[in-house]
Amino acid sequence: MKDVQKQRTVSLISHGGAGKTSLAEAFLFLAKVNTRLGSVADGTSCLDFEPEEIKRKSSLSTSFHSVPWKGFQVTFADTPGGENFLNDTRTVLAGTDSAAVLVDAVDLVKVSTEKGWAFADAKGLPRIVIINKMDKERADFYKAFESVAENFASPRPIPAALPIGSEDSFTGLVDLLAGKAYTFDASGSAAEGPVPDSVAAQAAEWRDKLVEAVCETDDALIEKYLEGTEIAASDLDAALKAAVAAAKIAPVFPASALKLSCVTYLLDAITSLLPSPAARGPVAGHAPDDPAAPVLRDPDPKAPFSGLVIKTVVDPFAGQLTIFRIFSGQLAPDGGFLNVTRGQKERFGQLLTLEGKAQKPVEEAGPGDIVAVSKLKGTQTGDSLADEAAPVAFPAEAPMEPVVSFAVEAKNKGDEEKLFASINKITLEDVTLRLTRNSQTKEMILSGMGQVHVDATLEKIKRKYNVEVILKAPKVAYKETIKGKAKVQGKYKKQTGGKGQYGDCVIELEPMPRGEGFVFEDKIVGGVIPKQFIPAVEKGIVEAMVGGVVSGNPVVDCKVALVFGSYHDVDSSEMAFKIAGSMAFKKAFLECRPTILEPVMLLTVTVPDEFMGDVMGDISSRRGKLLGTESHGKKQVINAHVPQMELLTYSPTLTSMTGGRGSFSMEFAHYDEAPGPVRDKVIAEYKPQEEKE
Repeated sequence: MKDVQKQRTVSLISHGGAGKTSLAEAFLFLAKVNTRLGSVADGTSCLDFEPEEIKRKSSLSTSFHSVPWKGFQVTFADTPGGENFLNDTRTVLAGTDSAAVLVDAVDLVKVSTEKGWAFADAKGLPRIVIINKMDKERADFYKAFESVAENFASPRPIPAALPIGSEDSFTGLVDLLAGKAYTFDASGSAAEGPVPDSVAAQAAEWRDKLVEAVCETDDALIEKYLEGTEIAASDLDAALKAAVAAAKIAPVFPASALKLSCVTYLLDAITSLLPSPAARGPVAGHAPDDPAAPVLRDPDPKAPFSGLVIKTVVDPFAGQLTIFRIFSGQLAPDGGFLNVTRGQKERFGQLLTLEGKAQKPVEEAGPGDIVAVSKLKGTQTGDSLADEAAPVAFPAEAPMEPVVSFAVEAKNKGDEEKLFASINKITLEDVTLRLTRNSQTKEMILSGMGQVHVDATLEKIKRKYNVEVILKAPKVAYKETIKGKAKVQGKYKKQTGGKGQYGDCVIELEPMPRGEGFVFEDKIVGGVIPKQFIPAVEKGIVEAMVGGVVSGNPVVDCKVALVFGSYHDVDSSEMAFKIAGSMAFKKAFLECRPTILEPVMLLTVTVPDEFMGDVMGDISSRRGKLLGTESHGKKQVINAHVPQMELLTYSPTLTSMTGGRGSFSMEFAHYDEAPGPVRDKVIAEYKPQEEKE
């Protein structure tokens, strides 16, 4: 049985390109898990193994691995930093006990790092900060730390080590509490020595700041500190560890993953400072049938089993792989558990630990482990798992809402069913993808987190399922209505030698208030149209409304009164009156000042204060109507009604305008009359199609 005290599970988070995967590869190499150092640049990383990741030289999905280090087991999640894939990062954080946040020593804190930090805040995760790429030209540890301190207040970032040199001369670090220097050679091996004179003054200054920050988190130590009493090194070490575990302090370290410099020191920091599952304490859940009834699960191998699914991978050959974090209890192969979320029992065979792309069978797993099983029947990401005799549910966040949508169709005829089946499989592993059908436009709509997200998904579909996809801008679901009144006759008369067709009706057409729909009123008196033919007139009108009159879009918000007509004893039929009703409606519609209604969305945009003016101006230029703003700390939330057609390409525009720091969501609000140019364009685009038909 593993010692839970020796377990560490850590998420690596940052913006794309800060070096998370390179650092993880360095961990594996220096811990002698791998015999060679994997590289993102040359496509040999064992963590970025999907072809789409190798092509883009960037993580698009979280991968997992473990390293043994001085009696500890460190399991890490290498999360994606791209804006389009942050939902994966957020989901995986629920399965780790801490986070290592990487910041590029040149590029400083970026938007994705801010969001990753916010995700860690929401889960109360302890964390350390690694200022990576100290070997790069223009690398500046102090400028990077200033960027960290400006953006993140809690846990409080404070250097626990200072770099020795920078750029080409970066050779190691000074441990501030220990007062020792560590230099690293090209193999990553460390040599301990005294603090170099070149950094001695800075080390003394920053050590005082670190000691003060640590003492401020401990009542007993702050008294000693204020009294000027010498504080034992062991007390400082213990207080720093406690402050990190309580998410009060985030120690900051320099490193260069590519040069293997300080990497073994970082592994030491992870095992000494970041908490074990036991140190983090019980995991909070609730009774399956009562979210208000708290249930705690101790990270104890002897407790009932419980866990949370943090990722799903679907392979066309191997089937579905379910990855979950164990919070309590133990599992062994050929076992089972209850999917508490869905009330469904599950059985599994092999129990697997993850090593990048590879999976390795294990004989047991317990608290702190991230493991996988295959071919579960109905389990999905976010589901809670538990012993059937002691069920517990853990909170799971709803996926982020997609921000871009495209109409999709198979490139090759006959691949339609294959396409939609493959997309549905992909959505099992990527819950931010949505596939819906627009009943009006008859289009299949694929929605995702951005252009890169959708493009990578289609590449994966082609590779895994051999289906090529065509992307198109989705059609806007316009509607037709009227603004005037008319009274017209619709007569259908046809003689073919035998029994003919005769239907004659007079209708009055007028508009209804917006959103009131369609009303049909029977005002026939004296039997001028027999009762059995009146439903046929209504049916003909309804069918004409569905197909539209001037633009091919459905007609809404109108009232039809059937007021007069005539019939023939022999030639009249339901079909004749249905056609007559349709003819009358179309003729009346054209006399009632027809217009086009466009869908209007409720747009909610969240942006930092400095971008508020630009964003509001852009919304106005899109024919938006501002509804109001709200302040949320340093950010503003803007609410507006904006026509849907003006938002089809909003995501890249907002990203460009705010440097990626803005986010938005939208939902349907109502239909409103389109302005003249939009109305004329919609009608003009329909005419060639109408003539062709």
